[in-house]
Amino acid sequence: MLMWIWIAVVAVALVILGVAGGRLLGRLGGLRRAAVKLQRRQAEAAKLQQRAEELQRTVLEVQQRAEEAQERVAALLPDRK
Repeated sequence: MLMWIWIAVVAVALVILGVAGGRLLGRLGGLRRAAVKLQRRQAEAAKLQQRAEELQRTVLEVQQRAEEAQERVAALLPDRK
């Protein structure tokens, strides 16, 4: 009789373990999808950062050209003192 009780306890424990494992595997799929989305967004952020750096360099170049042009105009204008 005692053996049947132990068999029943082990069977119930295995069922509970199986249910918990199934839920865990379901959640792992969601985590995997979230990780893929995160990696995709990280790649997009890296591209945006690179484009922002290029834009910053372009702005600096335009600013330098504007300063040079302003210096040329100032050199061409007569001194108004």
